[in-house]
Amino acid sequence: WVTAWTGLEINTLAVLPLISKSHHPRAIEAATKYFLTQAAASALILFSSMTNAWQTGQWDITQLTCPTSCLVLTTAIAMKLGLVPFHFWFPEVLQGCSLTTGLLLSTAMKFPPMTLFFMTSQSLNPTPLIIMAILSAALGGWMGLNQTQTRKILAFSSISHLGWMAIILVYSPKLALLNFYLYALMTAAVFLTLNSIKALKLSTLMTTWAKSPALSAMLMLTMLSLAGLPPLTGFLPKWLIIQELTKQEMIPAATIMALLSLLGLFFYLRLAYCATITLPPHTTNHMKQWHISKPTHPLVAILITMSITLLPISPMIS
Repeated sequence: WVTAWTGLEINTLAVLPLISKSHHPRAIEAATKYFLTQAAASALILFSSMTNAWQTGQWDITQLTCPTSCLVLTTAIAMKLGLVPFHFWFPEVLQGCSLTTGLLLSTAMKFPPMTLFFMTSQSLNPTPLIIMAILSAALGGWMGLNQTQTRKILAFSSISHLGWMAIILVYSPKLALLNFYLYALMTAAVFLTLNSIKALKLSTLMTTWAKSPALSAMLMLTMLSLAGLPPLTGFLPKWLIIQELTKQEMIPAATIMALLSLLGLFFYLRLAYCATITLPPHTTNHMKQWHISKPTHPLVAILITMSITLLPISPMIS
């Protein structure tokens, strides 16, 4: 446990300079918020492992038997990930940092807490996790509806995806991990695309069709994949999770999750709409951007291709 805690601390301290490197007051504020929440969560993780050691006399991660420390650990990791009652820091922090740092925060920084969840999933209490998962899917969908900043929209999309991972964690940890991998893949594709077309707001996203038409079209498909529409990759984890939930006799939870994903679909559709379908209103404050001739980065191309076409691998998983 102590080693895991040390790793999480190193992780937090490593990403702080990346957030605050732009010396903008907003970036400094984001770094402070990030530091405070992560430090509180790390302290809770240490507290839960010490309680467990006090009760059972060992520091092994897989043998977390004390129910109190299970609950405290669930709370701590929910804080680290940004699951719903503890999600307030995440959109603010993401809004304060650049797109590449935002990519790190929403994929790589979620990996260590997810690993801890994965290792302790046998002993966790499913009830708080399911409540947090349904709340995350609901709030992630609702609060993303009226945002105009692309980073905040991606933050709320991340929160609702974490809800999908948390609801299945106790019943099928491998499925939660698969969902995390595919989510990281699609989010990386979106962040890198937005970074290459320098779109931070929906209004700048509206003029990118003139700048790089192919990339805008692919961004639309990646967005729909994040929303979980059937022929695309993002449908795979949702489909498997709903199937697993019905196997576990949790039909109401599966129905609620499926309905809440419609909220997410709405704002992904809005992003896709802004990226490709609409012509911006003809006002003077939007300069048309020059068509750029430099090719798309190969990494972006690979990630986008994978986040659109991976659905046929599903037989290999099951």
